[in-house]
Amino acid sequence: MKKSAAEGSASALIDERIRDLGDWRGKMLAKMRKLILSADPEIVEEWKWANPVWSHDGIICTGESYKSVIKLTFAKGAAVKDPKRLFNSSLEGNVRRAIDIREGDKIDEAAFKTLVRGAVMVNLEGGTKPKTRRTSKR
Repeated sequence: MKKSAAEGSASALIDERIRDLGDWRGKMLAKMRKLILSADPEIVEEWKWANPVWSHDGIICTGESYKSVIKLTFAKGAAVKDPKRLFNSSLEGNVRRAIDIREGDKIDEAAFKTLVRGAVMVNLEGGTKPKTRRTSKR
């Protein structure tokens, strides 16, 4: 099966985004990308919504860039254990969680890779939907 141009060039588009940012944001996005890809060998890079997306049996996270922040939004972050409290944005939602990284911020690399692996496990286990049971009243 032939890949579409978008699928075939996702990594190239991410490379281009990193180059185009050209400042601390590009360096940080490159660093986070490397950590994401090293957390799980089956992670796939995609390009959706004009942003990098990393997936394994569903979206793990997106990598958005803004003037003062790199934002990593975890699609099912609310279901991922975060004992080191890396999530610092979008905390009020029922599904997503995000990490906003500002210039000069230090990242706990081991904790971040654990978070990525946790997001993969959530995807593999079927996400955030609770299983419903039918019960009958007697």
